[in-house]
Amino acid sequence: MALKNFLLAGFGGQGILFSGKVIAYSGLMDGKEVSWLPSYGPEMRGGTANCSVCISDEPIGSPLVLSPDVLMAMNLQSYDKFIDAVAPGGLAVIDSTLVDKKSSRTDITAVYVPATALASENDLQGLANIILIGVILKHTGFADFEAVKKAIDKCVPPKKRHLIEANLRAIELGMQYE
Repeated sequence: MALKNFLLAGFGGQGILFSGKVIAYSGLMDGKEVSWLPSYGPEMRGGTANCSVCISDEPIGSPLVLSPDVLMAMNLQSYDKFIDAVAPGGLAVIDSTLVDKKSSRTDITAVYVPATALASENDLQGLANIILIGVILKHTGFADFEAVKKAIDKCVPPKKRHLIEANLRAIELGMQYE
């Protein structure tokens, strides 16, 4: 794999920065070069949050992602702001529970996943972001599944260890989504 640039975006509180950490750690567990650059408004919860992640076989020149190969958009503002920045040939994974628009771009693959609804239906509240990571993993193979499992184990804080199994179920649900 050459350089893969990810841009994850949504509201504060949707787990955008956590998602970025999981993707970055997955690359790290696979022995890749990685960078993780969080960005959020002063409001934090409820404000906008986005995160740039780079995974590469080579050293990474800049951690800032302006033209992502992969966009994860979890709300309408993020979709509107970043959909046109996706590199031609790139992938946009959109939470269609919260974004009711469809991209007219024909030079990217857009995948619409009702992740927030799927999370609720499967008793995985708050894990729509992890379902979307599963969809991204299925479409890009950015890391080995074992590496992603290790990354989840590394990123979930000690006081939330009981959520590891739910996170793994969410990844698998995303990987199975058609």
